[in-house]
Amino acid sequence: MWLSKLSRRFVLIGAAASLTACGFTPAYGPDSAANRVLSQIAVDEIKTSDGFHLVRQLEHRLGRSAAPKFGLSVALTTREEGVAVTSDNQTTRVEIFGDATFALRQLSDNAVLLSGKTRSFTGYSTTGVTTSELASERDARERLMVILADQIATQLIARAGELPE
Repeated sequence: MWLSKLSRRFVLIGAAASLTACGFTPAYGPDSAANRVLSQIAVDEIKTSDGFHLVRQLEHRLGRSAAPKFGLSVALTTREEGVAVTSDNQTTRVEIFGDATFALRQLSDNAVLLSGKTRSFTGYSTTGVTTSELASERDARERLMVILADQIATQLIARAGELPE
């Protein structure tokens, strides 16, 4: 073996100590800003099917707050584009592009504390029967909302230290 077990332990302890010394703290550590802040966010309702799935995933990632201090607003847009077309002009694959612009505000005075934008896409096949195409589209839209919500949550976690307690 290249390193003995004892040597590996010293290397790992040294790496952990150097990360702590440089100011690195785990995002979900016991006293982290993410743990303090994320549980205090209420996500605003979006009155579309896509919006419902986005909000559901955000609440899954952030949790539902009983006494929120912050509100999260999301402006969601999607568009579809046929990307695979046969020689007789039949679309066989569709991609759904989604953009989510978000703003985290303090509920006491509605001051915007953080804002950002995420973008992604998913696709589905249109070569089945109508029922399977509809199911494929619905699944692709739900997957897109999960991706966008995860990106928003990741940005909030990364920037949680900028927020007031």
